Amino acid sequence: MRAVILAGGKGTRLMPYTTTIPKPLVPVGDMAIMEIVIRQLRHHGFRHVTVAVNHQAQLIRAYFEDGCRFGMKIDYSMEDQPLSTMGPLHLIKDLPEHFLVMNGDILTDFDFGGFINAHQASGAIGTIATYERETKIDFGVLEYDPASKVVTGFIEKPIEHFRVSMGIYAFSRRIMSFIPEGRPFGFDHLMLDLIRQKQDIRVQPFDGYWLDIGRPDDYDRANREFGDTVQRFLPNGAH
Repeated sequence: MRAVILAGGKGTRLMPYTTTIPKPLVPVGDMAIMEIVIRQLRHHGFRHVTVAVNHQAQLIRAYFEDGCRFGMKIDYSMEDQPLSTMGPLHLIKDLPEHFLVMNGDILTDFDFGGFINAHQASGAIGTIATYERETKIDFGVLEYDPASKVVTGFIEKPIEHFRVSMGIYAFSRRIMSFIPEGRPFGFDHLMLDLIRQKQDIRVQPFDGYWLDIGRPDDYDRANREFGDTVQRFLPNGAH
């Protein structure tokens, strides 16, 4: 099975941790976050990973080399201009019929192998892993009639729940016809185009453990929790 890890961003949200090292190399516990991801992918049956790189690419290549020490093949796709999240896929010419695409800064106990197998069986053009996040509004929220300005309701610091993309996608190769070549093209653009053209996109809800460590609060939480639950993320055989 084949995976593409998106690792070309500058990690500006994670400053100052990313001042001198790229975001995929920031440590969680005693291991770079992308090393955890690669070890998990191998545990779930993946044997070939292509890393899409740009910012500080030389450091990422020096750390992971050809993947031999992780028991898999790792190669690299280098952007010579920023292409956002989906644009770099056009630089990879040997993608198989079904492949995984994911961010390189995710801490999760997600079943990557089961995910891509379910996608392949579905016949969909794309499957998006989703997770429920809650957002607390730190203000009292007023509801009112727009015409009369009369208050009709009040909620003190409500908590909203959303199903968000986990930054983990399974795609069929035919999705490439919806991604323009040679210019920045993001996941948001792709989703809107696919919806507009009534393509078959599925979601796979996930209720296990997931953190996007691009957010400082989540990065701090990941470091607090990883050491106590390392077996959850790297079970026997993933080390």
